[in-house]
Amino acid sequence: MRVQNAKVLHVINGEHYSGAERVQDLLGLQLPAVGFDVGFLCLKSGLFERHRRATTCPLETVEMTSKFDTRPKRRAIEMIRRDGYSMIHAHTPRSLLIAAGAAKATGIPLIYHVHSPVGRDSKRWLANKLNTFVENWSLRSASRMICVSQSLGRYMQSLGHPAEKLVVVPNGVPVVDTPPIPRPTAEFVLGMVALFRPRKGTEILLEGIADLKSRGRRVELLAVGPFETPAYEAEIMRLVDGFEIKDQITWTGFTSDVTSYLQKMHAMVLPSLFGEGLPMVVLEAMAAGLPVLASRVEGIPEAIRDGQDGLLFDPANPQQLADCVEQMMGDTDRWESMAHSARQRHRECLSDIAMAEKIAAVYRSLG
Repeated sequence: MRVQNAKVLHVINGEHYSGAERVQDLLGLQLPAVGFDVGFLCLKSGLFERHRRATTCPLETVEMTSKFDTRPKRRAIEMIRRDGYSMIHAHTPRSLLIAAGAAKATGIPLIYHVHSPVGRDSKRWLANKLNTFVENWSLRSASRMICVSQSLGRYMQSLGHPAEKLVVVPNGVPVVDTPPIPRPTAEFVLGMVALFRPRKGTEILLEGIADLKSRGRRVELLAVGPFETPAYEAEIMRLVDGFEIKDQITWTGFTSDVTSYLQKMHAMVLPSLFGEGLPMVVLEAMAAGLPVLASRVEGIPEAIRDGQDGLLFDPANPQQLADCVEQMMGDTDRWESMAHSARQRHRECLSDIAMAEKIAAVYRSLG
């Protein structure tokens, strides 16, 4: 006789379908196989509901109009009591505020997933301070905090959170059975997959491409994803025009099919300035057998071994970025070795199944 799965309610923002949202979606897909059924409460209608793959997981949306809007908390309490959820799992400061209140009202354990350091999440210092306050205040009643990298574990300890409540579970993405990407020949295509916003360092990448152009090295850029705001998009397009590299860049906008675009690249670039936990796009590139060029920020070096799975450079350093691209372009044997190493490292350490099994172990520790 099959033992019935325990049920966990995940409270999420829901307006985007980017790195953290893909983690949430993959947990919805994989956790039932290891004993835990997932339901979602979204605080914003948006891309998650439309593009998630875990469509068999129940999902409800309550538009949260401000941090003082208590309607989502009442809905979470109702869902817990009506549907028999035994734990509640939050993923952002906003969702944590709701989940903490619901956990207190119902007496079930509260789990918080730390995807990035909220104190360094944006260039808006007031928003960072407010989110840090909300996060710290709400975490007083948390049973466990799941950090996606060792660097985030250290960050949370620096804020005073006890080590015994912290567990590191690296992000994971599915193994893909696509054929190896052919060696680059005449054309070298860089890829960047992101929700394009200031902390992602897009400006640094554009300056690096312009630097390569001045050295007589032409590269193409496939930029996959939406912009956070129209104002930031206009700012980036002005830079593109100023660097005179418009003909080297293809902007795709939002897509839920990142894998097909990865097959068109020769290297993934992530020039983030700060605020990364363990980026899903890095893991997706590794799964596809793509070497990664990335800045030494937060948890990125925990996934990418410099010189083995890709090349690392200092943040906000377009010249170093250009040097890394030039190295990769000039040595296709080394490119092939890094591509193979990246794929093997993902299969061994960073799959979605491994992630789900470790999350399930955290849940069981609270049962």
